[in-house]
Amino acid sequence: MSMESAAWSAMWRAQSRTIDDHPFSKESLSRIWRFARPYRARIAAFVGLSVVVAALAVATPLLAGDAINAITGDEPARVVIRLGLLIAAIAVAEAGLGIVARWFSARLGEDLIADLRTAVFDHVQRMPIAFFTRTRTGALVSRINNDVIAAQSAFSSTLSGVVGNVVTLTLTLVAMLTLSWQVTVAALVLLPVFVIPARRVGRRLASMRREAADHNAAMNDQATERFSAPGATLIKLYGRPDEESRAFADRVRRVRDIGVRSAMLQTVFVTALTLVSALALALVYGLGGTIALSGGLDTGAVVSLALLITRLYAPLTALASARVDIMSAVVAFDRVFEILGLEPMVREPAKPVPAPSGPLAIEVDGISFAYPSADQVSLASLEDVAVLDPRGGETVIDDVSFRAEPGALVALVGSSGAGKSTLAQLLVRLYDVDSGAIRLGGVDVREMSSEELHTAIGLVTQDGHLFHSTIRENLVLGAPDASEERVWQALERARLAEMVATLPDGLDTVVGERGYRLSGGERQRLTIARLLLREPRAVILDEATAHLDSANEAAVTAALAEALTERTAIVIAHRLSTVRAADLILVLEEGRVVERGRHAELLALGGRYADLYRTQFDTDEKSAPAEPAIVPSSAQPGDRG
Repeated sequence: MSMESAAWSAMWRAQSRTIDDHPFSKESLSRIWRFARPYRARIAAFVGLSVVVAALAVATPLLAGDAINAITGDEPARVVIRLGLLIAAIAVAEAGLGIVARWFSARLGEDLIADLRTAVFDHVQRMPIAFFTRTRTGALVSRINNDVIAAQSAFSSTLSGVVGNVVTLTLTLVAMLTLSWQVTVAALVLLPVFVIPARRVGRRLASMRREAADHNAAMNDQATERFSAPGATLIKLYGRPDEESRAFADRVRRVRDIGVRSAMLQTVFVTALTLVSALALALVYGLGGTIALSGGLDTGAVVSLALLITRLYAPLTALASARVDIMSAVVAFDRVFEILGLEPMVREPAKPVPAPSGPLAIEVDGISFAYPSADQVSLASLEDVAVLDPRGGETVIDDVSFRAEPGALVALVGSSGAGKSTLAQLLVRLYDVDSGAIRLGGVDVREMSSEELHTAIGLVTQDGHLFHSTIRENLVLGAPDASEERVWQALERARLAEMVATLPDGLDTVVGERGYRLSGGERQRLTIARLLLREPRAVILDEATAHLDSANEAAVTAALAEALTERTAIVIAHRLSTVRAADLILVLEEGRVVERGRHAELLALGGRYADLYRTQFDTDEKSAPAEPAIVPSSAQPGDRG
């Protein structure tokens, strides 16, 4: 490394001083080692190569000094040629071993990135929905990207850098002291002039970088929110585009000004330190030359000292900031381990039990449930708060029991916030109940594997979420081996085949972010087609016709009738007219079942269901509008009262 490179290295390392206060715990190192243990053989080979490369780097200046002595000492030409060939051989060996060491470094780092990212991704997928409702997506993605890459540097650069610099520094100091202790001591006197400014300037640059990072983060947040389909719509309808532009431009200008100041500060700093390094080199030539003229040092030794001085300052400055490098890696590992340390609340059974074959009954037996508190499912750093919200533990489902017979239609109705959607999430085991049990075909859902459970029971939510992908890829999400014929059959049953057939790209049409290129009804019918392709034996519909106009509601209701055919179904409905044909209607209030029965029975009871019905329609049932009811296509409305 040249003296100028050493200056840049010292400055950039000093900018990381903000993490110096992080605890350097044995536990952190132990966890890192457990994670790195599968690569211990490659790590050992990597460290060994780094030692050899560092030793070869010190050998070259000594041989160069011998070559100068041979030239000035009237040695035979073969001696000079031999030394030149030896220097060339060392250079070739150093280059070759450097490439091999770099391969080890790259492979170790990339393997580590792959393992860490996979571990975090798999772990996050097992987290409960409460984790995702609290966490900032950008912060979570940053852990998978930025922190994992920072952790990689512990093996790809920090490890070899520390080992190589220690070996280089030790051998360089031994060689220089052997050649001339006076020149070595004089060269070390200039070290504080080299290192101290690096730390001071580094702190100032770190502050500037943090400010720039804050502005960049704000710009990213603004762009991410405003460039999404809902965000762009909101700005156009209610926002002030000129003010949005001014706010964005203001941040851009601040980042620009910080960039200019940083560039100038860096240039002045590196120029000054390069000057110091040149003075150190001048000191070697001046003091070493004076000693040589007095006979205390030969000419080759002066040349060797001049070359060695370039190998002294670089590792010294690097090791002066070695703790920062190590702690940066430890901090990155700790931030990744924070995610891995969150315990999934829904665990796979050790010995999964398969779901029974044939039609399935859904049995809910005295279940109660309270949403977990923030400290159980989240991290303050992922929520961008100083302290997690301590609230939690309030019961939202309280001693609920019912049974949906095979092929029956059970409706859940009630006020907003009564616990209907929470109950749906418990049925498909997005959360585990706190007490009681949910059984599918007589088997506790906690005893089934997630794949087995979600193959047996499907859920259609009201938001109809789609990925930014093609219609085909969204459809086959749960049935990747589905044939073209099955895909079109599912679309036909969902009343969507005609629309898809008219699209220029057909099944390969990209639906856009969250499916925003489709209408609300089309999105919902596409999610129903996806469920039909999956062919579950039980279905849960969570207000699947909410927020739709009459035409779309009729189309979606017809599609739902196909989805319910010969399947056990639980329907959560806001519009009571859609569930008049249900075999059983449960009225939930504050997490409890307060009424149960069929439509006519509940109206005659004159309780909460009747109140809800009158709120939506006239007190006279005959005057209610003829809205479509959700009835399986194999049954007629009159068949179910």
